[in-house]
Amino acid sequence: MRVIFMGTPAFAVPALEAVAAAHEVVCVYTQPPRPAGRGKRERPSPVQARAEALGLAVRHPASLKGAGVQADLAALGADVAVVVAYGLILPPAVLAAPARGCLNIHASLLPRWRGAAPIQRAILAGDAETGVSIMRMEAGLDTGPVLLCEATAIGAEETAADLQGRLAVMGAQAIVGALARLDRLVAAPQPGAGVSYAAKIDKAEARLDWSRPAAEVDRLIRALSPFPGAWVEIGGERVKLLRSRRVAGQGAPGTVLGGFTIACGTGAVEVLAAQREGRRPMPAAEVLRGLALPPRLN
Repeated sequence: MRVIFMGTPAFAVPALEAVAAAHEVVCVYTQPPRPAGRGKRERPSPVQARAEALGLAVRHPASLKGAGVQADLAALGADVAVVVAYGLILPPAVLAAPARGCLNIHASLLPRWRGAAPIQRAILAGDAETGVSIMRMEAGLDTGPVLLCEATAIGAEETAADLQGRLAVMGAQAIVGALARLDRLVAAPQPGAGVSYAAKIDKAEARLDWSRPAAEVDRLIRALSPFPGAWVEIGGERVKLLRSRRVAGQGAPGTVLGGFTIACGTGAVEVLAAQREGRRPMPAAEVLRGLALPPRLN
């Protein structure tokens, strides 16, 4: 089939590669290059970089609302559009342009966790499983009928980055399968029960509160890793905690029980990896060689 691919972050790259290997990708749409790094030079999105490496045509309009942009997209004569974390709203004219519609890879088991941060919210909520859904897009936010779902358990020590990597591969496999069986798959309307919304992560959520139960502290660390990173202040320095696990232990909230094990409101959490300001992420033991923990963390 003639496919328009629409995506932006690294999460979308495996799907781009898989679709390009099986179909004719007539154009890749992605968000415009953004200033990045110390020099604030414009950097193409991961999808743009990979698409150009594959020799695919790339467009990166700032919006899809203009009549000219919409006409150019329609002129591609695509059979279908595959959309993965694109980051721009698709107007009705764009949704209607491909002959067989627009299919979205969403990183949750819809209707659970519609919205911007399904991976992080699933971990934060303590969900036992998540997955990917292939959905026919419509005007509502992740409200379209679902063609197929693939589920996976969330590991006890899995971070958002870990889970994102697994779901990206699952999504790539699922979309290729969906395209191959598009004539036979029946799109099922999402049930009204069980709808939840995955609001974008606010940086205000990232400061750790040791008075919370260990289960909640652990989930916050893992859900916000690597970005924006759950953090604690140590010696006037903001330190991001990137990996953790729940362990036995008790004490006043914030008490350092040994190594990088910290007492919580109930139970304790062992920090497995962290990142000091201006430094790379490191295993906890390496961090502790250059950072002395106080008897108690605030």
